Amino acid sequence: MSAPIFSTLGCRLNAYETEAMKELAAAAGVDNAVVINTCAVTAEAVRKAKQEIRRLARENPGAPVIVTGCAAQTEPETFAAMPEVTKVVGNTEKMQADTWASLRVPDLIGTSERVQVDDIMSVKETAGHLIDGFGRHRAYVQVQNGCDHRCTFCIIPFGRGNSRSVPAGVVVEQIKRLVDRGFHEVVLTGVDLTSWGADLPATPRLGDLVMRILKLVPDLQRLRISSIDSIEADEMLMQAIANEPRLMPHLHLSLQAGDDMILKRMKRRHLRDDAIRFCEEARRLRPDIVFGADIIAGFPTETEEMFVNSIRLVEDCGLTFLHVFPFSPRKGTPAARMPQVKGPVIKDRAARLRAAGDVALSRHLSAQVGVEHRILMEGPRLGRTGQFTEVAFASDQPEGQIVTARISGFADGRLTA
Repeated sequence: MSAPIFSTLGCRLNAYETEAMKELAAAAGVDNAVVINTCAVTAEAVRKAKQEIRRLARENPGAPVIVTGCAAQTEPETFAAMPEVTKVVGNTEKMQADTWASLRVPDLIGTSERVQVDDIMSVKETAGHLIDGFGRHRAYVQVQNGCDHRCTFCIIPFGRGNSRSVPAGVVVEQIKRLVDRGFHEVVLTGVDLTSWGADLPATPRLGDLVMRILKLVPDLQRLRISSIDSIEADEMLMQAIANEPRLMPHLHLSLQAGDDMILKRMKRRHLRDDAIRFCEEARRLRPDIVFGADIIAGFPTETEEMFVNSIRLVEDCGLTFLHVFPFSPRKGTPAARMPQVKGPVIKDRAARLRAAGDVALSRHLSAQVGVEHRILMEGPRLGRTGQFTEVAFASDQPEGQIVTARISGFADGRLTA
């Protein structure tokens, strides 16, 4: 007998849920199995999932292969048709103890039901209470799952279902336990984080949750929030940005484009000027704040002029960390039926966006030379500032601790100290 092998593709939420699955599998006595937790955000992500399935099946002959995650949820038939795959499990089912009890060997071998994927849209609750976060030196805590919006390029709502929130009391208790275990930094994570609370009594907002955590967990040194939709940032969140030094000065923004027509065709809820205004206001409230952003290159119907507006957004918003997605059509989404931009053009635009991101990052790194930062050590010689910038040290530091150091320079996309 051997412990199951888990492989995680995609986002932090997937990584969080893999940790929960490990606990569920262990409790159910599942062994000698391979579990792949897939991502569906792009066609490339699905291709990588198939590649990973074939690799792990080849390296573990005879072991049952269980495929779950967003790609398994959105196109279960694709994975069920692969000869390497024993079972396809949906995103809801993967978080249920009963599912894992049914995945024990030999129960799994020879089962007639290869696909166990139900309607994700019928799910009303999260499974965020299953584990107390994960991470080696910072803890990631799921507070929300799913998305109520229907951006024309995005398949994720069909993999994750509608938005649902973990109650604030449950989140606070989780974070208290994590701090008691020695974590100095906690990251709130979800699919559409700024929609947190809309399904809870009295409809609290994300800012309410942030302020409640900071008030009720006074020993938590650093709180970080992951990707947000800036148009949904509430007044309390802006107050926290302005007045709470324990809330880290780094936000990753779901911007996607810098041209108003493309944003409308994407069915986004903001326009170009909204994004610029948000960044200006956040920077006014917190001068040291830095922004990451998701931007798609080559969305259907995007002209060169429209693309240039996205390039200009890097400067106009003062972005620092760029996450560039070359557009790839996802079957079942409206964008897949729109007039497509040619592949070589998409590739060229993605490269130009990344180059603009490199310039922006270099400018940020240069500005930090001589500045003193408090840095959470992720390894003996590598840590991150409150702005989430990597720092390489010349000598060993205490892992998992926050150290104070003056930045001496930068190289290879990192600060040095």
